[in-house]
Amino acid sequence: MDNFHGTTILAVRIDNKIVVAGDGQVTLGSTITKHKARKVRRIYNDKIIVGFAGATADALNLSERLEGKLERFNGNLTRAAVELARDWRTDKYLRRLEAMMIAVDNEKIFLISGTGDVIEPDEGVISIGSGSASAHAAAYALVKNTELSARDIVEKSMAIAASLCIYTNDSITIEEI
Repeated sequence: MDNFHGTTILAVRIDNKIVVAGDGQVTLGSTITKHKARKVRRIYNDKIIVGFAGATADALNLSERLEGKLERFNGNLTRAAVELARDWRTDKYLRRLEAMMIAVDNEKIFLISGTGDVIEPDEGVISIGSGSASAHAAAYALVKNTELSARDIVEKSMAIAASLCIYTNDSITIEEI
C-alpha cells in the first residue's frame, strides 16, 4: 500500500511577528490526491498556531493532545510541548504516530517530534516536511539579507519550496501572530 507523502511547514519570527505557513498538497504514491489540505491551524483560543507534517490522523491526534496539555498548563507552550514530547516518546500507542509538529505562540517557536525533541531555533526560522530544506534555506537567506516582513519571507520561501519539491504545492495556508 502506498503512503501519503509530503508537506512543507515553515515558521519565521522577525521582531515580534511570527508567521507559519503550510502547503496544501497531499500525495499518494505518484498521484496528487488533494491540492488544498489545511496543515496549519490555530488552537487554544487562537493563541497557538500549529503546523504538521506526516500522517494526517496522527498529526491531528497530536494537535488535540497538545491542546489538552495547553489547557492543563494554562497556555504555557514550553511546558505543554515538553510534556507532549515526553508522552509521545514513552507511550506505546503514541510512539507509533508518524508526524512532526511546529507549534508557536507570541514568544516561542518549537519543533516537536516523536523522538522527544523540543527544538527552539536560534535564528527564528524552522521548517519540517519534504520541502523543508528548500523553504528553510530560502527563509534564512531572506531573513539575513533583506528587510522583508516575516509574511513576505514566508510567502517567497514557500514559493521556492513549491518550485523545487514535488511533494509541495503553491496552495499555501498562512497564519500570523
